[in-house]
Amino acid sequence: MKPNKKYDVLVVGELNVDLILYDIKKNISLGKEIFAKDMVLTLGSSSAILANNLSIWGAKVAFLGKIGKDVFSKIVLQTLQKSNVSTEHIIISENSKTGATIALSYGNERAMVTYPGAMSELFEKDITDKVLTQAKHLHISSIFMQEALLNDVAKLYHRAKKLGLTTSLDTQWDPFEKWNVNFKEILPFVDVFLPNKEEFLEITQTQTIYEGYQKIKDYSNIVVVKDSTNGSYLFSKNFEIHQPAFVMDTIIDAIGAGDSYNAGFLKEFIIGSDLKTCMMEGTLSGAINTQGKGGTGAFKNKEKVETLKKKILNER
Repeated sequence: MKPNKKYDVLVVGELNVDLILYDIKKNISLGKEIFAKDMVLTLGSSSAILANNLSIWGAKVAFLGKIGKDVFSKIVLQTLQKSNVSTEHIIISENSKTGATIALSYGNERAMVTYPGAMSELFEKDITDKVLTQAKHLHISSIFMQEALLNDVAKLYHRAKKLGLTTSLDTQWDPFEKWNVNFKEILPFVDVFLPNKEEFLEITQTQTIYEGYQKIKDYSNIVVVKDSTNGSYLFSKNFEIHQPAFVMDTIIDAIGAGDSYNAGFLKEFIIGSDLKTCMMEGTLSGAINTQGKGGTGAFKNKEKVETLKKKILNER
């Protein structure tokens, strides 16, 4: 029996705030000005949204990332702490600013511009073995936004596996669109790979999800590809699963829905649930996400998410 750990999951990743603009009637063009009818300033970043929502589901979560010493950093820290995410391992830079994203929300779609700031200064050496051994599971998101960490991601995963942790990865989009990471070196140490369809096709340089899996199956473990309203697809060496999406009649926005899917999936994975259950809970968590503003708006507390979960299941 494994000894009890301080944390169920250690999340390593980027930290920023999101300024989200809603109810935009036109696409933006250079030299022109358009209106948004609403806005919200909230916790952003794939990693932090997952950590926040996973903690709301009931997991013990710690975060390790880098922020500045400014107003935005206070929003990041206060939001995570309010959701019982441990922030004791977050590194505060005296010289760099906290990252920020401006997001234009168009229902199911969005466009984003990000200033990375301190998130690009997190190094592999900052994640010590002492920190890793406090957790059962390591999750990393948005590796392409973390330039200092990017080249040593495989080394970090190798250390985590050597220390007995289970692991997961959601790459998120590459802002440079180069995708120049050696996934053949990384994926053998990743228990659950969680890209969305667009990212997966770019990574594998293929035209379909099935083709993409055929290309990486010899050196990957569990691969879960999120495909918006088409649901999600899981591949492993033993079987394949398709989980239909829960398409909501009313969507406030879809920002963070993929990260919330990850949270729902991982909350079951870390307790040993079967993969069908993991996918179902991931799908429900993603649908719940669309019922609030930003990635954490629908995840205020456990009671609220359980109520939304029951509502979604009753409307199937």
